[in-house]
Amino acid sequence: MIENVTPEVDAGRYAVKRVVGETVLVEADVFTDGHDAISGVLQHGLLGEAAWTETPLRPLGNDRWQAGFAVTELTRYGYRLCAWVDRFKTWARDLAKRLEAGQPVEVELLGGVALVEATASRARGPDAVRLRRFARSLAIRPRRPRAVLGLDPELAELMSRYTDREGAVVYDRGQIVQVDPLKARYSTWYECFPRSCSPQPGRHGTFKDLEARLPYIAGMGFDVLYLPPIHPIGTSYRKGKNNTLKAGPQDPGSPWAIGSEKGGHLQVHPQLGTLAGFRRLVERAGQHGLQIALDLAFQCTPDHPYVREHPEWFRHRADGSIQYAENPPKKYQDIYPFDFSSPAWRELWAELLKVTLFWAEQGVRIFRVDNPHTKPFPFWEWLIGQAKARYPETIFLSEAFTRPRVMYELAKLGFSQSYTYFAWRTTSWELREYFTELTTAPVREFFRPHLWPNTPDILTEYLQTGGRPAFMARLVLAATLGASYGIYGPPFELCESRPLQPGSEEYLDSEKYEIRSWDLEQPHSLRDLITRVNRIRREHAALQGDWSLRFHPLDNSQLLAYSKRAQPQDDVILTVVNVDPHAVQRGWIFFPPDAAGVDPEESYQVHDLLSDARYIWSGTHHYIELDPQVSPAHVFRIRRRLRRESDFEYFA
Repeated sequence: MIENVTPEVDAGRYAVKRVVGETVLVEADVFTDGHDAISGVLQHGLLGEAAWTETPLRPLGNDRWQAGFAVTELTRYGYRLCAWVDRFKTWARDLAKRLEAGQPVEVELLGGVALVEATASRARGPDAVRLRRFARSLAIRPRRPRAVLGLDPELAELMSRYTDREGAVVYDRGQIVQVDPLKARYSTWYECFPRSCSPQPGRHGTFKDLEARLPYIAGMGFDVLYLPPIHPIGTSYRKGKNNTLKAGPQDPGSPWAIGSEKGGHLQVHPQLGTLAGFRRLVERAGQHGLQIALDLAFQCTPDHPYVREHPEWFRHRADGSIQYAENPPKKYQDIYPFDFSSPAWRELWAELLKVTLFWAEQGVRIFRVDNPHTKPFPFWEWLIGQAKARYPETIFLSEAFTRPRVMYELAKLGFSQSYTYFAWRTTSWELREYFTELTTAPVREFFRPHLWPNTPDILTEYLQTGGRPAFMARLVLAATLGASYGIYGPPFELCESRPLQPGSEEYLDSEKYEIRSWDLEQPHSLRDLITRVNRIRREHAALQGDWSLRFHPLDNSQLLAYSKRAQPQDDVILTVVNVDPHAVQRGWIFFPPDAAGVDPEESYQVHDLLSDARYIWSGTHHYIELDPQVSPAHVFRIRRRLRRESDFEYFA
């Protein structure tokens, strides 16, 4: 019997996810009736290849078995399990028991001879010769040497190599591993509007203006620069400043209102520049260590060429007009959603794949997908599969703030990363509960969280009311709880906290509807803190993954403590955050030595990588005090004692 296989997503319906260089550890309950010994292998290889590698299963105890394999290519791997009753292993085990008990083994040795001879008939070349020699020795030597020979490790290895798999059971439900680039697991994003990058207030920014800002963004330690849609913007029903229904003559409109007489999803907004200018931006960004992520927003304005050329791609109302977007009672007359189930759906799907591949051809390998939960599941499974077949290094980020099962289904269907509810999880118990769910199987096998403390659509009450300390705390939480995180800047580093109105999460004077000019040199900017936090992330492997996250008890609910640990470097980072941006919080943390990777009898040093302060800890309970006006968090690196000389201690 082969049961309870991990990792496995929905009985093999969907792929588990890994990045290049990781190991897939497969476990299963494997057992049989009676007392026979069993053997098994994990079979794995590239999908489509006939020859797969076999790795022996090793027992973990209590009928649990494990084997693993490394994934080294950006492709899809398959794996399955095979197990069988191992007659020779059973014979050798029982022979050893009888010898230990001093029982006669003559008959058992004859049975062993038959097993070895049968195996020799299956072997080839020198191995067959060696097995026949073993069989003869087992038959003619004195009893005790024959018995000892039956337990010879060389014989066991040969018998295992040519084991009789008659009656083997294969567990094969089409298990697949989707292998993505490292940035699918660990990435640091910065979002900004190119049109607000002009050094001259009021002037529409260009790609060249954004090029000039690349050193600023890269200097803070970001490796992905995410741009909202860069396409022509419609004029029909254009929204004005602060999302008013009537736009003024100078209002630029929302970048997500795609399509005008200047073109649609395959064109660039003329005030930003040209397609050649965009390609130059991609190249220049790469020189600064930045990859460009582009927004995929599959929707149109009434002015989009698709509306005129392909009205069959849209849903029509009873009066014959095209159905605009609605979320009753809200109406969005400036947006026409596609009808993915129209009679012409095949042509529509093909066109949207064409759009995706077009921008991939311009050098884009990362896409942030707008509202994917409003499009059919089968569409995304098909489009992402087609795109990754051509560009396997492509990453798709799902922007779907919707019901959990829908978010998880999109991840299963192929999205590499996913937005989360992090922005609204502000208390310590909410964060513990939510991130325990995200980092526990089976969710972690297919869902890679991407944490954003703010977006152009989301200015939470916490940020509105908590002042600069709230932004500092949310930065540290996002950057250390999640291996992938991003900020919408410059509003984040400049602590922009003015809502459109009380109770709203919309920004006042939102960049979605107007061009903003930002003073990046404001004294209260978090630029230096962001730079330091991102450098800590780059230098410590523990913060470049999510699965090792472990929360630690505190006696103050306004404090949150958690650690991450990376192997084989044995890099341990302990983070403690004051989630109350208004007051000093104190408490005791329970942090046992085993969590620090040190001997219980030894002291060790905790080095705060934010303040550079150092403390010597020993035992299990440690005092914490955090003033949010100074620093709302500790990010401790655990430094183990190397040696002690006189009154000085040296730590790794």
